[in-house]
Amino acid sequence: MKKVFALLTCMLLFSCDDGDLKLESFVFENVTVQKCADNNLIFKIKNDELLLINTPETSFANEVTPDGTPREVAIGSTSQIIYRKYSENLTAATICSTIAPASPVVTKEWNASGGKILIETNERFAADGITLIGYTHNIVFQNVSFTNPENSFSFETYIFEDYETGL
Repeated sequence: MKKVFALLTCMLLFSCDDGDLKLESFVFENVTVQKCADNNLIFKIKNDELLLINTPETSFANEVTPDGTPREVAIGSTSQIIYRKYSENLTAATICSTIAPASPVVTKEWNASGGKILIETNERFAADGITLIGYTHNIVFQNVSFTNPENSFSFETYIFEDYETGL
């Protein structure tokens, strides 16, 4: 009986997951959208996770889009979406640094392939309801697949949320 118990115990120990991070999705709801001052990186940070959009500034033109007709930005060489997992919590200063800091380090990265970034732009007014103060860009990912060498996952629709610009 001891041999059977020892054999079962060994089987359980050696069949366990090796601890590699397998990702099926991510959640960044109610996380503030931020932008680097010196480049076009728009991102959300949640503890040790980053969801980043790297696209030309013209993608966020301060022009109202017709209802139901968002601006479409194809994901490819000039527009990227990247999800990263870091070794520890990070800040906007870490992401926006000209020279990447030594810590925290990226432990896993998934890059979007295919799909679109949909951007619907509306005017933003002051409390008086008359004075135009900027624009709100509602960002949605459509049919986006994220991949890395270990695994992949997809979103038919993912709401990134609103990014605000001034005049």
